[in-house]
Amino acid sequence: MNRIQSAFDTAASQSRAAFIGYLPAGYPTPAAFLEHAITLLEYADLLEIGMPYSDPLGDGPVIQKAGEVALAGGMTVMGMFAQARELRQRTDKALMVMTYYNPILSIGEERFVHAALEVGIDGLILPDLPPDEADTLIPLAREAGLKLTFLLAPTSTTDRIELVSRESTGFIYAVSVTGVTGSRVGIPEEVPLLVANIKAVTDKPVAVGFGISGFDTAQSVAKVADGVVVGSALVVTAGRGDSLEGLAAEILSGCRKT
Repeated sequence: MNRIQSAFDTAASQSRAAFIGYLPAGYPTPAAFLEHAITLLEYADLLEIGMPYSDPLGDGPVIQKAGEVALAGGMTVMGMFAQARELRQRTDKALMVMTYYNPILSIGEERFVHAALEVGIDGLILPDLPPDEADTLIPLAREAGLKLTFLLAPTSTTDRIELVSRESTGFIYAVSVTGVTGSRVGIPEEVPLLVANIKAVTDKPVAVGFGISGFDTAQSVAKVADGVVVGSALVVTAGRGDSLEGLAAEILSGCRKT
């Protein structure tokens, strides 16, 4: 069963983009993470479970700080998998791990892949590992049936778009900006062209992330992409101890095609 593709198919059948949420494992506490994740999945089609990491070069200050809090609270790679296992027992929706490569390397690719499958993870999102440097992970994941998602940016060349589109087996993650993660007031004008360039070479789902914070930005992305990824805005709300219900409902509404 390909839960990732099902997430996009379900959204498309409802004339909307898929809503993909991101929350860091263990933030603000392990128990609170699970509570927020369950609430979020009442609205989101897919959850990215962030693996807290000490040197997250692609993350803005909100997610960097959340990772620091989770690590200070004792979160580890295996602790993240324990959280994923508990979450899988409570949902049938697609779950992916978004992680930098170092945590994978720290326990070994084979062990990481097998642990992910064992707890019910459907795929990995790899922000700092390009497919041309994943020559051992790609065949390992494919043999195991674990989906991989690589990233593209507005500066990506045609050759890079073709490579990432070919090697991504989950969905294709289009980064809306060349900077770090974080909420923004609008979506850059380059996004529609980037999505169009990706769709010119593949029929795989394309989701856009970085900068989506509410109804307006979600709606702008939903007009051109198959998926809307929201991270920092959700993390801020979770960090305040507030329920994610209101923000999640707003974003889902913005995901509808217009």
